[in-house]
Amino acid sequence: MNQKRFSLPRIPRHVIAIFVAVIVVAPVKTLSDEDPFNGIEPFEQEFLITAYYSPIPGQCCYVKGGLKADKILNGEGLIAADGTGVYPGMIAAPPSYKFGTHIALPGLGMFEVHDRGGAILEREDGVHRLDIWVGHGEEGLARALTFGLQSFTGTVYPTGGPQPQTSFLFDSLPLFFARLNPYKPSDGNFLSVRPKLGDRGLSVMMLQEHLKAAGYFDHSETDLFGPETQRSLAGFIRDYQLDEPEDELTEKTAAYLLAASYRSDARDPVGGYVDKSSAPSVVTEAQRILRFLGYYKGRTDGEYSDELASTILKFQQDNKLVGTINDPGAGRIGPITTKALELAWNRKLVAKRAERLFDLKRIEDMLVDRGEIIERYLGEGEGWSEVRQLQQILADKGYFPSDLISGYFGGQTREAVLSYQMSHGLISGPDDVAAGFVGPMTLEQMNKERVREYYSLMRAEGWGAL
Repeated sequence: MNQKRFSLPRIPRHVIAIFVAVIVVAPVKTLSDEDPFNGIEPFEQEFLITAYYSPIPGQCCYVKGGLKADKILNGEGLIAADGTGVYPGMIAAPPSYKFGTHIALPGLGMFEVHDRGGAILEREDGVHRLDIWVGHGEEGLARALTFGLQSFTGTVYPTGGPQPQTSFLFDSLPLFFARLNPYKPSDGNFLSVRPKLGDRGLSVMMLQEHLKAAGYFDHSETDLFGPETQRSLAGFIRDYQLDEPEDELTEKTAAYLLAASYRSDARDPVGGYVDKSSAPSVVTEAQRILRFLGYYKGRTDGEYSDELASTILKFQQDNKLVGTINDPGAGRIGPITTKALELAWNRKLVAKRAERLFDLKRIEDMLVDRGEIIERYLGEGEGWSEVRQLQQILADKGYFPSDLISGYFGGQTREAVLSYQMSHGLISGPDDVAAGFVGPMTLEQMNKERVREYYSLMRAEGWGAL
């Protein structure tokens, strides 16, 4: 019996190759199409995005008032929720996003989910919250504040499917350090900041401003601690005979620099040249400044005597301005000797003022360790432990009833803060945007008053009294 033979049509090889490639490369959805998170196929999603940073010690300012408060807001800033160390491209997403999920955000880059956040949730309107990590310290905080709150339509790559490579550069974000100014105390917390060579931030600009006020920086302020800033700082350290590094700002250098900048408007110690022809008033100035510096022992009589000439010579020799009495200008005060006298005079006065700044900083640090300094901005409706401390401070000053201390910031606490602010000239009136809120200026004022109270006690009874 003859059997009819059937054959399938021949498929070209190149068609088979294309078909196989599509099967291998194209993502295959394995679960229900109703919930995109159950599949592995990329999908688009509407996002509302903020940025967060890692706070570190020694910043000029903190968005919540202090290191502890900023850590509560942003986390410790070292390790994400899944144990991954922070890095550019890490993002916090709602719990429905598995760790390792990648998210593409147009114009920003490709991010990977490693972190969570109390406010990072899926909203009822279908928009999901995300939080991008943008760095450490002042630079990270400035990026976060500059970024603000933005809307994006992104692409989600669920785990199990193709995962593009993470790609995100901090330089792709605008960065304005001026955003930090509203959170900066009036003195910028200068003795606590530690900018070093290569750093960027508001602390660097503060360093340059103080160097300029002291006469050591003649360039426009920038946010970069570069070679010019280092040379200026090195010159100040050399002139004030400080045994401190030249590529970073230490507490000692900061105290001397702050004290020196306070003296930026001081007049010259001697009002003219000093020799036999000088006016008695000018000679008297020379006698007084040389006595202050420990050189002159004679009478302050305005007489250019041999004793005064010998004293001037001794000062000149100590400062390597002349060698012997026969050198030009020896025993007389001209431009070069006047400059040396001014530096020696400033050095001694600055050292005294710096010691006071050291003492104030030491007391402040002690009060911080004891928990007697508030390090958080406070407003109505909050119930932090610092609110009770605030109420106690206001009660001690007569602004708040001591029997109503509760630890809750209500209307009566707001009115007490408002009264305190008005009495200290911190706000223009009850309608001021800062009225009733314990922000940078109010917090600084309260803490400074506390420190000064202890400083007066220390001066009167010694450190043991504290």
